[in-house]
Formats: sequence, structure tokens, C-alpha cells
Amino acid sequence: MPTVRVREWTKERIEAIRDAESHSSHDSVIKSLLKDRRLAQHVDLDEETTEQQAEPPTVDTGEPAIPGLTVLAELDRPDNGVLFLWCPNCENEIAHVTVNSPLSVEVFEIECQQCLTQLDQHALVAIDLSYPIEERLVDGTLVDDLQTCVTDYWDRALREASTAAVVASETDSAEDTSVDRLVWRIDRYVREFGWEWPTDVPIVAFEVDGTYIDTRTDERFTVVERLSNNRTDVDSYRVRRFPANEDESAPEAGRTDDEQGRVETIESETVAELILERAVQRVE
Repeated sequence: MPTVRVREWTKERIEAIRDAESHSSHDSVIKSLLKDRRLAQHVDLDEETTEQQAEPPTVDTGEPAIPGLTVLAELDRPDNGVLFLWCPNCENEIAHVTVNSPLSVEVFEIECQQCLTQLDQHALVAIDLSYPIEERLVDGTLVDDLQTCVTDYWDRALREASTAAVVASETDSAEDTSVDRLVWRIDRYVREFGWEWPTDVPIVAFEVDGTYIDTRTDERFTVVERLSNNRTDVDSYRVRRFPANEDESAPEAGRTDDEQGRVETIESETVAELILERAVQRVE
């Protein structure tokens, strides 16, 4: 499991909370504090209006990353009620349908006939009539636009899922199951699509030989190998972790054992937590 270094003052405060609230470990105290913080953020958002309190958590769409492109899961008002559904993996048109507005899609699954990828509402991209698709096909930028659209959605969806998971844990809701499913499905999409994840967006999956930085501690780690291949859960990994001030690409000669990196195992539960925290980014 990852090691977090804290100052003595912080450690004393954690131990005081542990003793006062009868926690079993320091880790239990920290997890409790993180849950309280997430729940408070969720409550603050819900208190804006009574109408919002009655609605389930939804992805904050804001301005689209690419005008005219929307991931199916968050599309509510198609342009003129027309949907052009495209595969972000091979830039192939999947379907062309006419629907009523407003639109709400909870579950949708279909196979791309070109690359045979099983796509759902979290990966399919709806292209509006306003998007210059012919121009983008000619200049070869459509695939980049599709990837940017999906990458942006996945990042926001996981941030929202993190809040939903905290609420579910406090209310004994079944929401945590759907959150686990989303994290696992996105992880599989990344592996199937083979995208090089941007360095300015927190990761949504671990990749073997990938190097990452935990922005909360500035520690870096390189993924050495995948230790499992779960069919319904995120995999566990063996990683080599480096101190915050150490360059993992530097030659090993003359470095101490700690400077050469600590090899440790990150279990699937911790991998999912790191992804939902949105604090780990890829290093070039």
C-alpha cells in the first residue's frame, strides 16, 4: 500500500482523533476525514436550491470541450432532434436516429461494426448538425475531437462519481455499485482504445510502464506490471514509487535503495480510490 509522509504535528492530531473516535488505524481516520469533506461539498451544492436537492447527482456539463460533440450519457437536447452516433475509437458512424427532446439516456449498448468495440452511453459520441464533420474528416482532425470530447466527459463523470460514492456510503445506497462499474468500464475503454492520456488531465486508468505523479504528495511512481485481470473490477498493480524530489529516469548508479524506488503493490480498491480522487497525472 502507498506510504504517506506527514509532519509530527499532523500525526499527533490524527492520533488524537483516532483515540477520541475509536478508529482502528491512522488510515481509518484519514478516510473518515476525506468522506466528511466530500459529503460537505455535496451538501453545499445541494443547498443552492430545493429543486436541486430533489435531483440525483448529474455530470456538470458546462461548456462542451468540442462544440457540436457530446457524449451520449449527458446529451439532453439534440440539435433538431437528430442524433449521429459515432465510435471514438475508429471514427466510424454507428447510427443515425431521430429522437424527441429533451432526451435522457440511462443505458445504451451497441457494437461498432468496424472495430467491434462494445460501446455504451459513456463512450458513444453524438455529433450535432452544426459540427463541420466533412471538413474534419478531410483534414484528419475528427479523431482528435472525438478523443477530446470523451476524455473531458470521463474526467467530469469520475469527479461526480466520487461524490456519489460518498453519499452512497453514508446512506447505504446501491449507488456505489454503479460507481465501481463506471470506473471499471472506463478502465477497459482506455485499454481497448490505446489512447495516450494527456498530461494535463488526471488519469482514468493505470498503464503498464506508465509514469505518474500524485499531485497531493508530489511522489512519482512507475507501473511495473498488472497483477490481475478482473472481469468486473479494476485490476491491481505492482509499482515502483519514488520520493518527491527524485528523478526516476536518472541512472541507478550511486543512488540509495530508497532513491531507486520502493516496489509495492496497489490493490484494486486503492487504484479506484486514486482514480476517483482525480489527483494522479501522467508524466511525459
